Amino acid sequence: MLTRPSDAAATARLDIDLSALLHNYRTLQARAGTAEVAPVVKADAYGLGAAAIASHLARNGATTFFVARLSEGVDLRKALGSGPVIYVLDGLSEPAVFAAHDLRPVINSADQYQRWISAPDTLAAALHIDTGMNRLGVRVGDLDALPSRGRRPLALVMSHLVCGDEPNSPLNPQQLTIFNAVTARFPGVPRSLANSGGHFLGADYHFDVTRPGISLYGGGPFGKTVPDIRQVATLKAQVLQVGHIEGGETVGYGASFKARNPMWIATLGIGYADGLMRSFGAYGFATVNGERRHLAGRISMDLCCLDVTDLDVAVGDWVEILGPGQPVDEVAHASSTISYEILTRIAARVERHYI
Repeated sequence: MLTRPSDAAATARLDIDLSALLHNYRTLQARAGTAEVAPVVKADAYGLGAAAIASHLARNGATTFFVARLSEGVDLRKALGSGPVIYVLDGLSEPAVFAAHDLRPVINSADQYQRWISAPDTLAAALHIDTGMNRLGVRVGDLDALPSRGRRPLALVMSHLVCGDEPNSPLNPQQLTIFNAVTARFPGVPRSLANSGGHFLGADYHFDVTRPGISLYGGGPFGKTVPDIRQVATLKAQVLQVGHIEGGETVGYGASFKARNPMWIATLGIGYADGLMRSFGAYGFATVNGERRHLAGRISMDLCCLDVTDLDVAVGDWVEILGPGQPVDEVAHASSTISYEILTRIAARVERHYI
C-alpha cells in the first residue's frame, strides 16, 4: 500500500483556462450578431474568480458586466477600475454606495423605482420587467403606475427567460412577444433578454445586450455539452493512497460499495468539503491516464475513492474530476443537479490556477 508523502501541498486544484474562456466569449459574440455581450460574473464568476475572469474579458473587449449583490459590484469595481459598466441585479438598496462606486442598479420594483428617481445622485439604471418569471422585476400591469423618471438616465430595459435552456418551450416565444410589446414604451432605450440559452434561440432574442453566464464557463446552453463551448474549469484531485482489496470487501462509509472481485482502489484528496456533491458518489466517475473510471463508495468530507484496477496509478498522480474528459454538464447529470451548482460549489480551499 502506498501513501501520500507528508510534505505534499494541496490535494485538490482548479485550473481555469482563460483561452477557453475567451473562446467561449467570442463564440457567444458571433451568435449575438450586433448585440453587445455583457458577461455575468455574479457568485464570483460562478466560482471561477470574478476579478480574474472579468479583468481578462475586459482586456479583450468586454465593457459591461452583471453581478448579483451590491458587495460584488463594489469588489468588481475595485478589480476593474473606472470605465466598464457594472450592473447590480439585486436592485437599488443604497444609492450613495452605487454612486460612490459608479454602479448601476437594476430596478426591480415600484419602490426601488421611486427611490431611484428620488436619489440625490443621478444614477444610470436598468429597469427589469417581469415577463413571466415571477421572481424579480416590475410586473407588466404595474408599469403604467410608475411616475415619470424625468431626466433620470434609463440605460437598459431587460427581462429574464424562464425556459431559455429549453429551446422548444412555448414560454420562450410567449415571453418574446410580451417583451417586444412592453419595451415599445421605452423608445431608444437598449433592450436585453437573452441569457446563455437565449444566444442559441435565434436572432429575435438578442436585442441590444445579451447576458451570458454558464456558457462562458463551459456549460452547454441547454444543459448538455455542445461543440462550440469549451471546458474552462479543470478540477483535479491528487491520489493519496493506492490499495488492493479482495472480493467481498467494502469501501467507504456505510459499506455501500462491495467489491465483486479483487480490485485496486485509489483514495483521492477531494470530498464534499471541496465541493463535490455527495450524490455524485453513486454514479460518479473520474478520468485517470485518459481512461474514465467509476467512483467506489460514498464521497466523504475530504476524500473519495476510485476503481483503478489494471491501471498504472501512483501516489501523487492527479485525477480529473472536471475538465475536457469530464464535461461539467455530464458531471452535473451524474450528480442529479445542474452545471451552475457544480461550479459554484467548488470550495475556497481548492487552489485556483489561471492558465
